[in-house]
Amino acid sequence: MRLAEILKEMEIEGIAGDAGVDITGISYDSRKTGSGHLFVAMRGVHADGHDYIDEALTRGAAAVIHESGETFSAPPGQSVSFIEVKDSRKALSTASRNFFGNPSSKLAVIGITGTNGKTTSSYILKSILESWGKRVGLIGTIQYMIGADAYNASHTTPEAPEFQGLLDKMLSSGISHVVCEVSSHSLAQHRVDGTLFKAGIFTNFTRDHLDFHGTMENYFKIKEKLFRELLAPGGSSIINNDDLYGRRLIASIGRGERGPQKIYTYGLEEGTDLTAADINNSFGGLRFKIRMHGRNHHVVSPMMGLPNVYNILSAAGASVALGVPWDVILEGIRKSGTVTGRFERVDSGQNFLAIVDYAHTEDALERLIYTARGLTSGRIITVFGCGGDRDRGKRPVMGAIATRLSDFVVLTSDNPRSEDPSAIISEIVSGAERKNYLVEPDRSEAIRRAVLMAGNNDVVLIAGKGHEKYQEVKGKRLSFSDREVLERAIKQLTAGQ
Repeated sequence: MRLAEILKEMEIEGIAGDAGVDITGISYDSRKTGSGHLFVAMRGVHADGHDYIDEALTRGAAAVIHESGETFSAPPGQSVSFIEVKDSRKALSTASRNFFGNPSSKLAVIGITGTNGKTTSSYILKSILESWGKRVGLIGTIQYMIGADAYNASHTTPEAPEFQGLLDKMLSSGISHVVCEVSSHSLAQHRVDGTLFKAGIFTNFTRDHLDFHGTMENYFKIKEKLFRELLAPGGSSIINNDDLYGRRLIASIGRGERGPQKIYTYGLEEGTDLTAADINNSFGGLRFKIRMHGRNHHVVSPMMGLPNVYNILSAAGASVALGVPWDVILEGIRKSGTVTGRFERVDSGQNFLAIVDYAHTEDALERLIYTARGLTSGRIITVFGCGGDRDRGKRPVMGAIATRLSDFVVLTSDNPRSEDPSAIISEIVSGAERKNYLVEPDRSEAIRRAVLMAGNNDVVLIAGKGHEKYQEVKGKRLSFSDREVLERAIKQLTAGQ
């Protein structure tokens, strides 16, 4: 593709060189730059892409996008075009969309954002759309899927070239609908700019990622971007009306930049478009009615807990917006199954309930424990820690929630990254409301000890890492799976009985 076509609608300060040069690919990592590539130099937290332009040129880059105030020249004998822009990240998203032929304009892309519930909602919606006979792609935290083919997920929402490349590959594979989790980082870093979303789901909004966003207001404004700037003309918003920030979004959404849109609200409170009634929650799953426009629709789901009532409502609302019939919606919900690492039950013949869950925010941890409390008359034993190099303010708050709501807590390491696990745990302990806890930094041993404590009808909750199969320690990803460790501990317990 010619460079000039890739630069269409890009905010350009100046061009030096030939805009007619052929471009074979787009890269932002000099190590992955190939012959004929357009290299986009971006400033990051730990590195500045401008420092690697020479390496990109050595590897054959035919053109370079760089930010204002910098001057670069090609090596002797090499013809290179230089494009100066104010914001390289915005330029990368525009270039990626153009290079791959704007694939979202030919797909029905549904974006899901919010603090919690994105992954589960995405799998429920995927199941509904497949029950409707559609070929569905998925982009999310656990994996990327093109139909039945699954790929490891590097990020919840990948960088613009990978994101647009995935959409293009899905389109070529006969996919008609794409369900994707849209993280706040991706919105802030313009990874999905230029994408046309046919529908957007807002699940909820609680404290998270303040190490990156700084304030709750900044965090919310970024989430708001999906609905105000990225919905396709005539697109639909599906919003949790029980959430304070959801109601705020509903009030402000009419000022979106893409013109009028349809808003569907959901929740348990009166006055919403989709609401749940007569909720029955048990080990066997959920049974309840979805009420919409005076009609009742009877839901049967293998999922457990009130958070999943909200997730089901969000997916049902998006399905209604897309025109899916109610009988298909209910079938898709019934067939959706459980999601890896999301209130995932581990059963190895023990006499207590064991759950692995991704809960790593204060709200998610609180909901997790409340859900478990509603399923048993026994004790709740919670194992959790907090990640290193992330928002430290939530650590004592999560310590307070866990010790207040659980019968016993085992405080341990999560992904300590560059921090000392014991120091992280000390900050969690500072918020503890009761002395009903023990400290065990070794996560495997912490899980084993929780299992040894559990008795008949108790619930053991392993929170924080969910589907992850690693632990980040001092710059390395060490192999680690909560589920595998939990299964092993239970089998050792039952074998010794």
